Amino acid sequence: MRLLSLALLGCTVAAAAQTDNPIHGKDGITLPAPPIIAKHPVVDIYKVAGAADVQVTDDYRWLEDAKSPETRAYIAAQNAYTQKYLDQLKSLPDVRTEMSALLRTDTMSIPQRRGNTYFFSKRTADENQGSIYMREGLHGADVKLIDASTLSVDQNTSVNIVGITEDGSLMTYGIRVGGADEQEIHFLDLKTRTQKTDVLPSARYSGVSVSPDGKGIYYSKLFPHVATRVFHHTFGTDVASDPMIFGNEYNGQKLGEIDEVSARVTANGHYLVVNISHGTPAVHVYILLKDLRIPSSPFVPLVYGIESRFRELNIGDDFYVDTDYKAPNHRVLKAVLGKSPDEWPTIIPEGKDVIESVSLVDSKLYVLRLHDVKSELTAYTLVGKPAGAIQYPGIGAGTTLAGRPEEKDGFYSFQSIIAPPTVYHYDTTTGKSEVFYKSKVPFDSGAYELKEVFYASKDGTRIPMFIAGKKGLKRDGSERLLMTGYGGFALSETPVWNPEYAWWMEKGGWFALPDLRGGNEYGEAWHKQAMFEKKQNVFDDWYAAAEYLIHEKYTSPAHFAIRGRSNGGLLMGASMTQRPDLWGAIWCGYPLLDMLRYQMFLIGRTWTTEYGNAEDPTQFAYIYKYSPYQHVVAGTKYPAIMFFTGDGDTRVDPMNARKMTPLMQQSSSSGRPIILHYSVKGGHSAGVSQTQLVEDYADEMAFLWTETK
Repeated sequence: MRLLSLALLGCTVAAAAQTDNPIHGKDGITLPAPPIIAKHPVVDIYKVAGAADVQVTDDYRWLEDAKSPETRAYIAAQNAYTQKYLDQLKSLPDVRTEMSALLRTDTMSIPQRRGNTYFFSKRTADENQGSIYMREGLHGADVKLIDASTLSVDQNTSVNIVGITEDGSLMTYGIRVGGADEQEIHFLDLKTRTQKTDVLPSARYSGVSVSPDGKGIYYSKLFPHVATRVFHHTFGTDVASDPMIFGNEYNGQKLGEIDEVSARVTANGHYLVVNISHGTPAVHVYILLKDLRIPSSPFVPLVYGIESRFRELNIGDDFYVDTDYKAPNHRVLKAVLGKSPDEWPTIIPEGKDVIESVSLVDSKLYVLRLHDVKSELTAYTLVGKPAGAIQYPGIGAGTTLAGRPEEKDGFYSFQSIIAPPTVYHYDTTTGKSEVFYKSKVPFDSGAYELKEVFYASKDGTRIPMFIAGKKGLKRDGSERLLMTGYGGFALSETPVWNPEYAWWMEKGGWFALPDLRGGNEYGEAWHKQAMFEKKQNVFDDWYAAAEYLIHEKYTSPAHFAIRGRSNGGLLMGASMTQRPDLWGAIWCGYPLLDMLRYQMFLIGRTWTTEYGNAEDPTQFAYIYKYSPYQHVVAGTKYPAIMFFTGDGDTRVDPMNARKMTPLMQQSSSSGRPIILHYSVKGGHSAGVSQTQLVEDYADEMAFLWTETK
């Protein structure tokens, strides 16, 4: 509850005097004191279960208003200050050239097949965005369907395939501006190559499927801070008049802001499948079916009322589910409509290795597991008998087989920290794989080594970590090391390729990726060890990784760089406020930092199933204990920090970085640079141009490399 708000009086942002407390970066970089940012305290009173109320002061509440003239002036002042730093980075032009070489290469997505036609996204080395193509036959000529380069002048507009009808006659695709999550939905008649006039306006959509008769679509759309609802649109009619067919409530229970509702039509057109996911990550996923063959048929539950997650797969009129119900590492069941999951036959039982995903190709189940975070892919018949395996070429991250239940082939990809992605075509009859597409990145994988180690966290938990670098790289504590992490939302941090990490290793630095609790690396039990009041386990796992790397002389604190974004940005916030002694430089991207208020912005309330909510007196204490924004201590010697965000982030509100930056700038006694890199185009999702991406990556890497000299 807000207790006191002081009006914005006087000058909000002022330039600092050039001689006041100069800041010293590495490699001869000097800066004046940061911009003087006015404090206008707001005091909140929080109720605490079993304890006295707590008063919390927020000096920069006014920066939460992104559109106010004062905030825009603040952003301009911070960007000008950051530019003074970047202008002195002697290495930056070379870094941009080197980063461009790694990023500006041909890329291709995993194809989707309809008959003998393949659809995919492809970007050539000289293009800023990938476009949508089709190809007749596996090795036919590529035909461009949607040219992304024509969609905007700055080429920060991207396209993606949303869906293709079973007969290959109509393609649904999305257009996204910058890095926003929202997108417009368009439709292309593939026979005539003409656009339909129907367009779904920019929004968050979680499912768009063409109806069985081809005359319209079903789609689910998020109404911010209200709910997600499912609509039917008839082609040629006004979208604003589309009837809602599912949304406000089900079975007497209201569906609210944190209930994500997705909708899709099965391949045979018999069913509309609605998934209700409560929270992110979902506490539970309910599955409802509507028989589209029967007019006005009701939605009936395939699974409902069970606090577990279910992911459905469909072949004909049969449904299979991948679930963590009574199986934290997941298992596969055959669903039986009208019966409880306890009565469903088990097709693939739970094992010691977590199931990451399952697909249906050639009437077989392809199961992707993680064995100590390394991908393994095994096939089974529909009654659960082993039917072979696909062997990945080494330690790395693979996908499951992408294809369709009736097809005799499919595609998968493989990559690692030291190997760019390769797409493989797989013949399910012969069991043979062949390279379909290989990225031509100028990176010599054979000159690098990748290994996995294990270390003990603070409480003794065994944590895996990948370490990569040039063969023969010294281990005397003098080399730079870059570490990244995430630890949350049941998302596994597999050893994937990233041009930034490749650049770092090319320059002669080590790279490390610890698999912190909170992910799905070892199933739901691993995830739950870092939720709610156990969130500190993530941070402790992270610090233990750093201490291991320092003890083993991979690096030392002065040469230690860390980076993280989103939930990983929260990890960076904890790193700078809890253990500033461990790092030389931090890149904190699109971060969550004010954990007392994150739930009030954008889609933040959906994450209360992961973090909790400080408005709840039973949860306030443990959130307040680690929330970075409330634990900045004046006079602390903080490392060099670059906060990175932008107006295009429509997922994690940029207010987090806007508020944290001046607080850190005014509190640090180290004299190290603390800067805000604020983009007016970039955002949380992919989609910015390669030109923008090269600049952003180069700014980040040049900062971290320089400040860990």
